[in-house]
Amino acid sequence: MPKGHGDRKAAIARLSRLIEALSLEEVELSTSYGDPSFKVRGKAMVTIKELGILYLPCPLPIKEVLIEMAPDIYYETEHYKGWPGLLVRLDAIGDEELGLRLEDAWGYRAPRSLVTKRPLRGQKSDG
Repeated sequence: MPKGHGDRKAAIARLSRLIEALSLEEVELSTSYGDPSFKVRGKAMVTIKELGILYLPCPLPIKEVLIEMAPDIYYETEHYKGWPGLLVRLDAIGDEELGLRLEDAWGYRAPRSLVTKRPLRGQKSDG
């Protein structure tokens, strides 16, 4: 069994549960550069890296704030410097915080037509 395989299965299960609980529309499990990835309309919104590490796309200003506020959870390597996305230590982030990051990543990657249909955080839909 490849290194990190079991961790990836657990990560997929955790992310699937949160994505469903958040009712993030049009998200499907796929791959990105060979790694398991959840995509919204073909655009990666979270990718599971080796050893319990997630990659989440996000705007650079938000990335900088998150890394500064919680360096135990969020970080970047030289490879990701200047890139709109950050790395997340899966074992250091709780479900509530991870859910917020997933919502943000979904909103960042989903088409505007899909994002505008979603109620704002904290609002209930009419449905």
